[in-house]
Amino acid sequence: MALKKREPDKNKLNQIVTEARRAQELREQSYRGQALKLYPWICGRCTREFTHKNLAELTVHHKNHDHDHNPPDGSNWELLCLYCHDNEHSRYEETRFGSTQTTKSSAPVASHNPFADLKKLLDSKK
Repeated sequence: MALKKREPDKNKLNQIVTEARRAQELREQSYRGQALKLYPWICGRCTREFTHKNLAELTVHHKNHDHDHNPPDGSNWELLCLYCHDNEHSRYEETRFGSTQTTKSSAPVASHNPFADLKKLLDSKK
């Protein structure tokens, strides 16, 4: 007994594509979408690079910790990987509320600034 091949419902497929495009437009209008367009996909702390495959691990950090302050020029944002973002918020909470531990981290601080020549590169493309 052979199974009949079922034709895909074209209306259903069109609806899925339309919804996916609408969701993408909403994401691009969000501050995350704007930040991903403005900045290279590199963690601002550890300089780990990201691709479409692992982009979900790159977050937008609000420098002043105010999630309602989203200037369109991106001046309150920096892209951080999940780990650096978590570390940043942990350090912020420690300073804000005081820490019960007074141990100083001995982890090395990244000295490379991936955005050091960004303005010069952007100006040269004009």
